[in-house]
Amino acid sequence: MATLLRKIGLIRLHDRDTEDPKHHQGSLKGTKGNQKNNANKHCQTANEANILSTPEIKARKLDQHGKDKQGKDAKEKQQTGGGGSKATSASSIAPLAPHRQHCTQVRTRRLMKELQEIRRLGDNFITVELVEDNLYDWNVKLHQVDKDSALWQDMKETCTEFILLNVTFPDNFPFSPPFMRVLTPRLENGYVLDGGAICMELLTPRGWSSAYTVEAVMRQFAASLVKGQGRICRKAGKSKKAFSRKEAEATFKSLVKTHEKYGWVSPPVSDG
Repeated sequence: MATLLRKIGLIRLHDRDTEDPKHHQGSLKGTKGNQKNNANKHCQTANEANILSTPEIKARKLDQHGKDKQGKDAKEKQQTGGGGSKATSASSIAPLAPHRQHCTQVRTRRLMKELQEIRRLGDNFITVELVEDNLYDWNVKLHQVDKDSALWQDMKETCTEFILLNVTFPDNFPFSPPFMRVLTPRLENGYVLDGGAICMELLTPRGWSSAYTVEAVMRQFAASLVKGQGRICRKAGKSKKAFSRKEAEATFKSLVKTHEKYGWVSPPVSDG
């Protein structure tokens, strides 16, 4: 048996010695190279498997082009409106935009027309100034009230040239009433309440009509001042206290709630 093994070994040694050394060397290099590449490939595969298994990077798998798949998916989701808060807010706002734009156009055309009409008036009943060039925020000067009234007499005695009011128009004007309040002078009675709020049914959603113009509203207000026996406040200290918008809004909200519950009382026919 030993002799047979030696013969086999000798034959192998003899065959190895008779092979082309260059060919043998290349074969060895190729074998070593393949082994080395296989080893490197195995290590690389093992390393990639270990790296991709970490929680931070596992979610960020790469596609075949080497791009960040998560970033790509996130971008596609944002474009289609999914996921992000911006996309959600944009999709929720978008349907409202045409309606708002239409309301803005209607309000703008109406106010531009009314402003032109008021400036054409020759009786100097009212004049209008835009607050900081804002078409939707007016300061209106009421120059005239009934000349037989005590209020007109007060205006003459105190050298008050006009009663100044602020009128702001909501987004859905003229289908909703403007908010109107007195700024100066400080008035008593005449349906003028705390903060300069005005108690008039036509200024409420229930009493408002889109056919009412600002001029018509101001004429109604001038009449209600006289009918309610409005006077310019001359009490020391109180007369210098300015009206407040916040107080006016709170007062108006309260009076509307009260009138919706108990109704609006119309004055007797004998009162005009």
